[in-house]
Amino acid sequence: MPAKISNIAKNTSYFTFALILQKILSFTYFILIARVLGAENIGKYYLAISLTTIFAIFIDLGLANVLTREIAKRKDRASELLGSVLAIKLPLAAVSLVSVITLINLMGYPELIKDLVYIFAISMILDSFTLSFFSTIRGFHNLFFESVSSVVFQIIVLTLGLTALHLGLGLRWLAAALAAASIFNFVYSLFLVKFRWKIKIIPVFNKKLIKLMIGITIPFALFSIFQRIYTYLDTVLLSVLAGDKYVGLYQVSFKIIFALQFLPMAFVASVYPAFASYWKNNKDQLVVTFERAMNYLIIISLPISAGIFILANNIILLFKEGFGGAVLPLRLIIISLPFIFLNFPIGSLLNACDRQKINTRNMGIALLVSVALNLVLIPEFQTVGASITVIAANLTMFILGMREVPKIIAYRPRKIIAIFLKSLSAVIIMSLAIFYLKQFLNVFIVAGIGGILYFAALFLFGGFKKEDIVSIWRAFGKK
Repeated sequence: MPAKISNIAKNTSYFTFALILQKILSFTYFILIARVLGAENIGKYYLAISLTTIFAIFIDLGLANVLTREIAKRKDRASELLGSVLAIKLPLAAVSLVSVITLINLMGYPELIKDLVYIFAISMILDSFTLSFFSTIRGFHNLFFESVSSVVFQIIVLTLGLTALHLGLGLRWLAAALAAASIFNFVYSLFLVKFRWKIKIIPVFNKKLIKLMIGITIPFALFSIFQRIYTYLDTVLLSVLAGDKYVGLYQVSFKIIFALQFLPMAFVASVYPAFASYWKNNKDQLVVTFERAMNYLIIISLPISAGIFILANNIILLFKEGFGGAVLPLRLIIISLPFIFLNFPIGSLLNACDRQKINTRNMGIALLVSVALNLVLIPEFQTVGASITVIAANLTMFILGMREVPKIIAYRPRKIIAIFLKSLSAVIIMSLAIFYLKQFLNVFIVAGIGGILYFAALFLFGGFKKEDIVSIWRAFGKK
């Protein structure tokens, strides 16, 4: 048992560290290419990525989660399980590739965007199979190689992409940098599965097993489809209804939100197994763990949201001239950050307690809200309309999720509200200081001072104690 716990702790540490480093590299790369390309070109680049990313989910359909779970149960059948997944994904990959190419031609986009989609389609196909290979390795309780791979992938993109920019090679070569990183990841993961774990990489057309895998994956597939469309469709709608320049401005806000999500992702990666275990064995501890998860993410998300709201104009200056139109969208979209953060433990609780169908339903409703509001607001308000939609959709997801929580556990809302009010009080003190200091000091220095003031005030208000810090430390796999 101690060895198993130690293995989980190491895996969590590897994954958390890699996730943080990957997000830092990714956001740094985005700032650098945005400064060179400008709003319109960065809009074209991310439009092509968004289109292929939406279609990528139709290749995997949630099979990655099923593959990991089934191999963890039956390691001796790993080759057969992986082979069955490959047998399902090969025709799906062909259909998805034809579909995305057909769509981009039917929509009448210029040759440059078509070429970008063709190049990103290579990444779409390879990344899907890479995901299957790493999901197989996850079934053997190993995240080390996947963690290394995610960082190396971003380093390859950063190095080749910046070289292409320096040489003035244009957007096609910038896209090729991403494709090159995908090729590396595909070869690396395939090599690990075949030679380190000695698993055969051959499609296995076992009708009974394939039918079983498809049956298990349906709830995961629906959630993954809803989530992927929900995340990237706004970019496509902005391009169609407003233009590529607005896509570029919107991506500034989107990338900041996306980069910050490593915080709840890493935290939930640690507490999700505890949710599942406590649901079966200790309901009282499940309540305590859920409340702590909510409290910690409130404490983290409120100051980040307020700080970015106040410093939005200073942050946008990092992207040079031409991105001034992103200040208001950033201020709007950052309001949704607390809801985004809190939706992670709520969704994890539903999944861990056998309510995955409800979680899928909630995501479907949030998707409908997002599409409807985008269609109404984007033609009139462009990026501002898309940003308002993000707030509404995430608030919808939060409300729907919180409605289900009392049906699962007898949690204590007053405890969570008390932490919210204490955090809000500390945020007000921090915000006043930031608003004053930003006139005189560098944005990073101001952010640092604001953070210190916030946590000092929160400690004085009794928002957290010494044992809370120890608990968070342990949640991230420290011993």
